[in-house]
Amino acid sequence: MKNNIVDLQDKLQALLHAQRDNFIQGKVADYIPALASVQPDLAGICVATIDGKTVGAGDYQRPFSIQSISKVFGLVMAMNRVGDALWQRVKMEPSGQPFNSIIQLEWEKGIPRNPVINAGALLVSDVLTSHFSASKLAFLSFVRKLANNETIRVDKQVYLSELSHGNRNAALAYLMKSFGNIEAEIPAVLSHYFTQCAVAMSCQQLAQSLLFLAFKGVDPSSKSIICSPKDAHRVNAILSTSGMYDQSGEFAFSVGLPAKSGVGGGLIAIVPNYGVICTWSPPLNSFGNSVVGMNLVAGIAEELGLSIYH
Repeated sequence: MKNNIVDLQDKLQALLHAQRDNFIQGKVADYIPALASVQPDLAGICVATIDGKTVGAGDYQRPFSIQSISKVFGLVMAMNRVGDALWQRVKMEPSGQPFNSIIQLEWEKGIPRNPVINAGALLVSDVLTSHFSASKLAFLSFVRKLANNETIRVDKQVYLSELSHGNRNAALAYLMKSFGNIEAEIPAVLSHYFTQCAVAMSCQQLAQSLLFLAFKGVDPSSKSIICSPKDAHRVNAILSTSGMYDQSGEFAFSVGLPAKSGVGGGLIAIVPNYGVICTWSPPLNSFGNSVVGMNLVAGIAEELGLSIYH
């Protein structure tokens, strides 16, 4: 971890170069048509550290659709707003089922297994929709503040694409509503959820915006408290057990970092007391995780000895 920035830059470049043959392995997400048109051979990696350094390689400054990585921001906002009451409505266990499973939600009477599967993120979206007068604007403002960048925006094309192909998410939300676990009107909840998923950010912006999770809830640059140390611990714990869909156990076993992926090809990994790694490469494996992104995070974590289990 004591490597200087030049060394780190060289390592990132080398790791990215070593992945060239894998750039079109996997399949770009196509169930959201707007994502299907993204160039498959783009890739970037960025490391932001709590002492203010940022190093990147490849397309690390190019914005992309953050998709499920947005669930991390939404969760922190909901925890800050309603506190422990949140955990009466959503659990913190790995699901063992696909991230958009309806069957599990039926079995468990409308209480999602955790906040980073789709049902759980929809429940969090309901909390935000119910507790903020303009939840979509509040979400965007929160992310802009964390990234210290007012230009971050919602990709309207991706939002509309999600809205017109979001029937399964609508089914999850209506099922929870039937069990009394959704308070707001479903169209408002879905609109919020699709809006946050359609936010476009670069690897650099994402890495910098999540540094508070590596620093016990405090933004290391502004020293402002984003969440309590206890809640930062809880978020990292959930990301360790559930953040990589049905590959979460394998990722913890082989890499050993709290992480969250998105079907836009992004992947963030939190390194407590060090910083954040963010990668982007659109082609996904069968679990919905970026093929190249996982290799890059595994590579830099091994090079620098960053596993939390050491």
